[in-house]
Amino acid sequence: MKLLTLLSSTFLFFPVCSCSSSSHYLDPDQDESVTIKYGRGDLNRLANGMVNSLTTSPGLSHLDHSGKQGDKRIVVYFDNIVNETHEHISMGGIRDEMINGLVQDGRFRIVAGQAGQDEIGDQVRFQQDSGRVNPELAKAFGKQLGADVVVYGALRDIVKTGNSSIESLGTKKRDIFYQFFLRMDNIETGETIWANSEQLAKREVVGLFGR
Repeated sequence: MKLLTLLSSTFLFFPVCSCSSSSHYLDPDQDESVTIKYGRGDLNRLANGMVNSLTTSPGLSHLDHSGKQGDKRIVVYFDNIVNETHEHISMGGIRDEMINGLVQDGRFRIVAGQAGQDEIGDQVRFQQDSGRVNPELAKAFGKQLGADVVVYGALRDIVKTGNSSIESLGTKKRDIFYQFFLRMDNIETGETIWANSEQLAKREVVGLFGR
């Protein structure tokens, strides 16, 4: 009878434990656990690699033309960065991380993309047409910076999955290779004045009873 009571109490206890959960903050600068899927660490590595390449590129110095007068910073427009991988990856994260790094570097000025232009247009029209803004303080069209260069590119991947075998003790490997390629074109001349490829390779080993 005592044994039956103990077993009943044990089975009642396990569902309670299995349903419990907990959450806590993580340090965003701490390295995350590496998995085969694209993650925060991959984003940081790819974006930081591109920023380092851009900020140290000697080929951009000729953009310091006389028309800039005292401000020699390079005016950059970010065009589409396309996701060509097999995963659902937001390319906005890489782009925004790069913009953050380039602005902090102090060598670059970033002009608004399409979303920003829509917001700017709405605000200028409001200031000009609503009658609510002091005309002396209202902003007008025709005074935006003209970009010197446009940046665009793509993130691609190659996935290779091996079959399990007796030699591998039933395990199988899955390799994924990421290539992040960007180029910068001079808007005035149409020439490519900078290009860089950042690469990542990861491997997942799946056990005998894994997926």
